[in-house]
Amino acid sequence: MYRAFMPGAEQSYPDVVEVVVEIPRGSRNKYEWDDEAGVFRLDRVLSSAVFYNFDYGFVAGPRGGDGDHTDALLVIDEPTFPGCHVWARPIGGLEMHDEHGFDFKVLCVAVGDPHQAHIESLDQVRPHRLVEIEHFFQTYKLLEAKETEVVGWRDRDRARQVLLTDRARFDRERPNESEVATSARRRTGGGVVAR
Repeated sequence: MYRAFMPGAEQSYPDVVEVVVEIPRGSRNKYEWDDEAGVFRLDRVLSSAVFYNFDYGFVAGPRGGDGDHTDALLVIDEPTFPGCHVWARPIGGLEMHDEHGFDFKVLCVAVGDPHQAHIESLDQVRPHRLVEIEHFFQTYKLLEAKETEVVGWRDRDRARQVLLTDRARFDRERPNESEVATSARRRTGGGVVAR
């Protein structure tokens, strides 16, 4: 997947993260990134009469304990689009359990959105917005006969801890640069590939 570059972003992690939007605000379509094919796919249309009231996607890089990208919710006034990369600031997270076990969704605000620039923590988000997000996750799978349990909101420090743990897991599991180069040399007989 293409990775954008923001000067200093790598050093700012986990205070600034790159969110890849899968589902724009206002949609009932559940799109998911297919790592293997390198495309976004329609997973399903939500069965319940609800819609995403936030942009939904994942943090580029880290992986949760289930092997999936770390989920991200993006508070933004206008919807973006599937595949949009957004530099964002984590401000907390929603802890849940679903059919796969522990599920943490990092709540972020877009760095480039001046309407959200003042938000540094959960207590600065409109309380009703947090209730709406919770309600969405309590109800969006009801008609699919899938169980979800919303445990509750967690603060920015907990979100940072999850992001650091997930990044460490991702770094341990992905091949490092020298392993990739060694593998490429083996495939080409140790020489340089002609172009």
